[in-house]
Amino acid sequence: RPKNVDEVAFQDEVVAVLKKSLEGADLPNLLFYGPPGTGKTSTILAAARELYGPELFRQRVLELNASDERGIQVIREKVKAFAQLTASGSRSDGKVCPPFKIVILDEADSMTSAAQAALRRTMEKESKTTRFCLICNYISRIIEPLTSRCSKFRFKPLSDKIQQQRLLDVSEKEHVKISSEAVSYLVKVSEGDLRKAITFLQSATRLMGGKEITEKIVTEIAGVIPKETTDELLSVCQGGSFEKLETLAKDLINEGYAVAQLVNQLHDAVVESKDYSDKQKSVIVEKLADVDKCLADGADEYLQLMSLCALVMQQLTQN
Repeated sequence: RPKNVDEVAFQDEVVAVLKKSLEGADLPNLLFYGPPGTGKTSTILAAARELYGPELFRQRVLELNASDERGIQVIREKVKAFAQLTASGSRSDGKVCPPFKIVILDEADSMTSAAQAALRRTMEKESKTTRFCLICNYISRIIEPLTSRCSKFRFKPLSDKIQQQRLLDVSEKEHVKISSEAVSYLVKVSEGDLRKAITFLQSATRLMGGKEITEKIVTEIAGVIPKETTDELLSVCQGGSFEKLETLAKDLINEGYAVAQLVNQLHDAVVESKDYSDKQKSVIVEKLADVDKCLADGADEYLQLMSLCALVMQQLTQN
């Protein structure tokens, strides 16, 4: 994780505001939101470490995660008790330190509305001694009164270039051999989520035991369906033979590929393809959405896959 705010990758606006706040040693209440793996928790922890230094950090920062109890009782008791303590303005190493504490509520969108409502008053009453930092993936799940009390910062998915840079840094520090194709493929599979990319990299390293990591290995670890397989599926649909399709679908399921993953990849393949008319694309994509919903609700993978492929075949063989 980044040790200080400067090391945070790609989130320039957030970093700029935080640096100014750190100089003036005053922070607003913060609300960080955005997709997973983009550095929300790392950023606030780095900022807090910079503000308080290693020894005060423990006393001054209260971090509550989704896994901790954060019902209305805890907010009323634990958070209030922590917020009411006063904080002095100096550190043991003589640096100036802000006269407030920080409460970090990670994954705040999984808190009940009642618990969020219990925060409203505390946020305002204890503003002299405490700053709150709420972190969530979906800002729409945070109640309006809280969002209006905070400065909102959106963390954007990391750009490919930045992600590549970070992965290469990590590989270098951990002495991992990895081909450049594999790095760019890692970036593609993780869709702007740096944490996911690093986790894949770690699994691949363990699997290879010191040998070079190739694109093929990344494909296997990420559970991505090889392009050849999706192409074959579409060409079998084009062929119009239901028996062949049935065999291929059974093979896909037996290989252990996730149909939800296939839906994602087929979507990209169909949308970017030049071979289909707009009408075909729209019908297929609508069906993909239905199948995705059914899978999320726990439907049978094989039946959904057959239903999807039958419709694609019907669309492709009509004309």
